[in-house]
Amino acid sequence: METFTQRALLIIKSIPAGKVMTYGQVARCAGQPRGARQVVRILHSMSGKHLLPWHRVINSKGEIGIKETEAGRLQKKLLEDEGISFIDEYRIHLEDWIYDAGMDAADW
Repeated sequence: METFTQRALLIIKSIPAGKVMTYGQVARCAGQPRGARQVVRILHSMSGKHLLPWHRVINSKGEIGIKETEAGRLQKKLLEDEGISFIDEYRIHLEDWIYDAGMDAADW
């Protein structure tokens, strides 16, 4: 059986360009509905090693979580480069860009 971390990595890697998922959505799909903070940890510690599209994971308000930092500006630029438009400085209209992975832990 795969661990939560392994499932989360697969889910994050599956997010297509021009789409986003929320931390909570990734956690739910990976089998831990209350694991959003764990997803943040996974992104922070494993994005480079696993070449994760970290910029495609945002918070449930449709916002970049690390605003007004170099990383936040980079995340915004990467999302804009994929065609995602922002409705204000760091927020998108989530319903327009959300990726429905169409899966839950049983699919992994």
